[in-house]
Order: sequence, then structure tokens, then C-alpha cells
Amino acid sequence: MLDTHARKYVQPFIETTASRLLKMGLTANQVTMMSFLVGLSSGILFYLNYVVAAVIVLWMSGFLDAVDGTMARKTNVSPWGTVMDVTFDRIVEISVILGIAFKYPHVQWALLLLSVSIIFSITVFLTVGAVSNKKGMKSFYYQPGLAERTEGFLLFSLMMLLPNYVLFITLLFFVVELFTGLQRLNEARQLLH
Repeated sequence: MLDTHARKYVQPFIETTASRLLKMGLTANQVTMMSFLVGLSSGILFYLNYVVAAVIVLWMSGFLDAVDGTMARKTNVSPWGTVMDVTFDRIVEISVILGIAFKYPHVQWALLLLSVSIIFSITVFLTVGAVSNKKGMKSFYYQPGLAERTEGFLLFSLMMLLPNYVLFITLLFFVVELFTGLQRLNEARQLLH
């Protein structure tokens, strides 16, 4: 929801950063790789008790993820770049989930439910994007929903920063993600029927 409706407020900063990185000679795919490596460290840092650093690198990764897409649209969108971007985004999320799971074994069952809801929601999202004739700003149809990447980062951050509420926040995230998957499935039925 925030990615769809609030992006316009941060897009000027994203545009400026994208232009600067392009002038430095970097490509969108290189920034995708940087975003991935920075984000991948989040779960590791969290597990090693560098909680604030874990949250900071997660958000840095998210920012670079927004920048790489803008860079790609300023140059040329590469199908390989799109595959890398979507795949690496999921691996960053997996890193955070694993970091939390290894640090807090008592919530692993809830993290498993969260993972299932993410798989469900992303499957609908990617399938609709692949079969829909609708196109948006991205290289495929980007189906909006209650939980988009920013909401996920907010909830992951709260899970890391508020250890006493990690179970509650994980279950809330599960419900929000499940609702998003159902919301996207319903939209897909209307869009593709």
C-alpha cells in the first residue's frame, strides 16, 4: 500500500540518487547486486545481536532496491535485471526470517506461517504479473495490496526492535500477508476473468 501510494513523496530523492549512480558509471544490475548483499547481511547482523545495524542495512537495501528500478527505467529494463531483483528481494526477506528464527526458536512456528503466507502472496503477485496484459511503471504488472515491500520492512523492523512482541508482530504480519494474497487473488479473478 505504501509503495503504491507514498512512493511519490520519496521518488525525487530516488531519482536524484539514480542519476548520480548512473553518472558514476554504475548499472542498475550492479546496484541490484549491492542491494542484495547489503540486505542479506541484515539477518546475519540481527542474529549476532547487532539489532540496530540489522534494521539500518535492511532499509538501505530497500532504498537501493527502489533506486535500481529507477536506474533501469532511465536506461533500459533488462529481463535478467527483473529476475535478479525479484529473486534477491525474496532472499533478503528469507535472511531476516532466518535470523529471527535462529535467535528466537520459540517463534519458529509463527515464522513458518509467515513464510507460507509470503509464498502464497508472492505466487499470486508474480503469476498475475506474468499473465496480465496490464502494464505499469515496472517491467510487469505490479499488483498493489495491503502489504507491499515497505509494510514488510516496517514489520520486520518491529520484529527485530521489539523482542518482547516478536510473536505478536509475526502473527500480525502473517494475517496482513494472507489478507494481501487473498486481496490480490480476488483482483486477479476480476482482471483475468
